[in-house]
Amino acid sequence: VQLQASGGGLVQAGGSLRLSCAYSGGRTFNNYGMGWFRQAPGKEREFVAAISWNGGNTYYADSVKGRFTISRDNAKNTVYLQMNSLKPEDTAVYYCAADTYGVLTATSAVDGDEYDYWGQGTLVTVSS
Repeated sequence: VQLQASGGGLVQAGGSLRLSCAYSGGRTFNNYGMGWFRQAPGKEREFVAAISWNGGNTYYADSVKGRFTISRDNAKNTVYLQMNSLKPEDTAVYYCAADTYGVLTATSAVDGDEYDYWGQGTLVTVSS
């Protein structure tokens, strides 16, 4: 399994970015629940958003709720994270992850240990 994250960059506060994570592997993409996590310098990795295998359930960290939207296109083997109203505190390396058990719950979605595969990360920098 390979997860290729892209779309990061430098943006001013209040701006928007859309991250993409392209999946490649032996199993069909829609078998996987997908998540986004981030890690800021000097801080621990934290959950951002997750989506179940068919997009029927989504989960968000309180810090991004109402600003970020996770979605997936199973035909394109890709999961997205639309980030609006960005704040300097959103600055971090963003990682996508795949959970082999595609049915995420509110408990499992936020737990990084639930995910089996991780992408390489893409850096998002929000200037004030």
